[in-house]
Amino acid sequence: LQITSGPALTNQKDLIPYLTNAAQGSVLFIDEIHRMPRVVEEFIYPAMEDFRIDFVIGEGIGARTINMPLKHFTVIGATTRSGMLSPPLRERFLMHEHLDFYSVEELAEIVRINATKMKTVITDEASHELARRSRGTPRLANARLRWVRDYSTSKADGHVTLDLARR
Repeated sequence: LQITSGPALTNQKDLIPYLTNAAQGSVLFIDEIHRMPRVVEEFIYPAMEDFRIDFVIGEGIGARTINMPLKHFTVIGATTRSGMLSPPLRERFLMHEHLDFYSVEELAEIVRINATKMKTVITDEASHELARRSRGTPRLANARLRWVRDYSTSKADGHVTLDLARR
């Protein structure tokens, strides 16, 4: 498994190590794929379709194209803005999956688990309050947990209660 993000791939050469180091059956995960520049998109097309990349060496009339075969691998692209994917890129993915947001109960459990890891005592009511305000996203729930933990440490005894969570 190799992981990168669309914004990290600013030009074609940024993608080459991921493609040439891909082993047979490996996975290249590109987060925020909608932010990948068009020039990089066009470079990855032959890699995704034909498992090859083309290098142009030289300039002008003396330029040559070198074709480099790649091992068969899988590309997974993640985005929260699928409408920003170019149609040619979207069409190259055979499977399109949509993930739902976490429920309040699932987020409350994540908050409780991470509070334990942070050695923070939190009530069930407080974990549900943080979960309810996290818009279905663990990243936001964890950020709110850190804020409330810091607040409860400075303003109270460090135990996170419903009242402290609301404040």
